[in-house]
Amino acid sequence: MRASLAGLVAACLVGSAVAQSLEVRQPDIATSALPRSVEVGGTTYVDHGLVASGTLPAGTVDFLGDTLGSFSSLMIEPGTWKREGDTYTGVLWTLPDRGRNDPEHNLFYDYAGRVNRMQFTMKLSPGPGQITLTPDGGIELKDITGKPFTGAEPAAGTLTQHGVLLPSPAEGIGAGKISLDAESLQFLPGGGFYIGDEYAANVYRFDASGKLKGILVPPKAVRPVDKDGKAYFTSLKPPVTGRRNNQGVEGMALSPDGTRLFVMLQSALLQDSYGKEGVGRALTRVLVYDVSRNKTPAKPVGHYVVQLPVYDDMGKGGAPTRTAAQSEIRVLDNHRFIMLTRDGNGWGADGGKPIVFKSIVIVDTDGATNLAGTPYETTTKSVLGEGRVLRAGIHAATWKPLVNLLDPADLARAGVALEPGREGLAQLSEKWEAMDLLPVLDDAHPDDWFLIVGNDNDFIAKHCVMEGQPCDSPIDNDNRLLVYRLTLPGMRSTTAPHH
Repeated sequence: MRASLAGLVAACLVGSAVAQSLEVRQPDIATSALPRSVEVGGTTYVDHGLVASGTLPAGTVDFLGDTLGSFSSLMIEPGTWKREGDTYTGVLWTLPDRGRNDPEHNLFYDYAGRVNRMQFTMKLSPGPGQITLTPDGGIELKDITGKPFTGAEPAAGTLTQHGVLLPSPAEGIGAGKISLDAESLQFLPGGGFYIGDEYAANVYRFDASGKLKGILVPPKAVRPVDKDGKAYFTSLKPPVTGRRNNQGVEGMALSPDGTRLFVMLQSALLQDSYGKEGVGRALTRVLVYDVSRNKTPAKPVGHYVVQLPVYDDMGKGGAPTRTAAQSEIRVLDNHRFIMLTRDGNGWGADGGKPIVFKSIVIVDTDGATNLAGTPYETTTKSVLGEGRVLRAGIHAATWKPLVNLLDPADLARAGVALEPGREGLAQLSEKWEAMDLLPVLDDAHPDDWFLIVGNDNDFIAKHCVMEGQPCDSPIDNDNRLLVYRLTLPGMRSTTAPHH
């Protein structure tokens, strides 16, 4: 792929652990002309650039009367995607997380878990394409007893359902309900859907009405526990081993044939980390489950390490200080998937730091070491070796960049800029966390797909309401979608879209 390497350092790690690493020392601004292509395993994938965009105002209220907090994840409902000329329509489902919160001041709400429904219309002509979103309802999530889920911090509280120990506030806000910090959404063939969680790193399976039907519990290596080996679901402090707090199941998606569920942690497990919040959490894990017969299998059939990029969060050419955590995945086949990896800078973030890195890459697990069933999965044995690198003998999945969101010329067509204060342009927001892939339905280009990318606005709005209480912020952080056109040879849709 033609791209500027200014400020980037790409290297292979030493020893037999052949893992790709990327150090981003200066803002990774796209400088080459579109289209941009990349070859993976003999297949050429192409980014043709932005074709459409759209927004919903930050102050939009959802079907339960709370400020809309999408998009932590999103997906077009299977079977609803249609094309008529240059107009595309579908039913868009969006996933908010745990509601407005401020952990530093222990501020949480009894925010009911939900998925929001919207009518999606995209008109490509005249360009640039415009998206219209019309909220028209949603589904409130319920546990097996019929109680709603809550976004409230569980602290040390727990309850048991389906034979699984789950996070639940013991008292106060949300007491007696399952705590859910929802981050990933995937529809199931034939009805129902999965939702991935941050608190417990579980994947919850719901029927089409939103009732809990099953729980996919992660292996021992991933479960958050304290020094005594007890469940430690709180989001306020890191556990001793397992998922890092607020870094749970951030990415999740089915393979196009519906047989494999990929479940990915946002960043490294505690036992695979060094330091606190810096570059020491780059070795994350992706688990692959066979769901062809059992929709909530007990064990993964695949388990791989993916090394995330690291970056200087001031973008001044210094040594990397942070990890570009992954925020969403979508699967291309049984061993390749796209992954959204990004910095924490942009509109809505504190500190006014420059935007440094936001990219979508193609990950390939072929050739990576499968850790399924090994002590790296069944115990808390670390994959981190001497020198703070991946252990010798473990090969990480490889990846290559496909879509660089930091393309000033392309973004300007969507009314977006990388810097704040540009006249007539909104700054690119901090948290891009949602993706979906939809066929272009173009007989002349059967391998072309639309990639929809959405932001999580963290419920930041000048006029915000949560559980009937005001939660106003000094700025509006609008809900925004960007749509790219990609060529993805060999990928096939299972949603039966039609003209």
